[in-house]
Amino acid sequence: MAILVAYDGSEPAQKAVEHAFTTYPDEEIVLLRVIEAADGSTGAGIMAAQEMFRDREEKVSKELPEEIKAIVSDPDIDFQTETAVGKPAREVVRFAEDNDIDHIIIGSHGRSGLSRVLLGSVAEKIVRRAPVPVTVFR
Repeated sequence: MAILVAYDGSEPAQKAVEHAFTTYPDEEIVLLRVIEAADGSTGAGIMAAQEMFRDREEKVSKELPEEIKAIVSDPDIDFQTETAVGKPAREVVRFAEDNDIDHIIIGSHGRSGLSRVLLGSVAEKIVRRAPVPVTVFR
């Protein structure tokens, strides 16, 4: 079984990581960090943005394993890290579809009311669009 954990460094995402490692210690765990791309980039700006995202993706790929090992108590825990660039909900669902993921675990900031309406809910979009079961942590 393959477990995908969407990881953004937040406290709810850290809880999602802890849950994944304690609940599924013998399964394949993939941590996905999505680097959010700005909307409305055009022309030369796209080229510059792509270069910036490549640099940022490389930095995140190097830092993420150490960050996770600080969260998880077992230093020998095995996991895979991936990064994607785009809108977080779309990229998490796309990754799950393209990589035979069986379960997604995500953190949610738990916004409600006007802030949720204005900001949207990444967790809600993932739950609605995901092709597999989703566990949400707040």
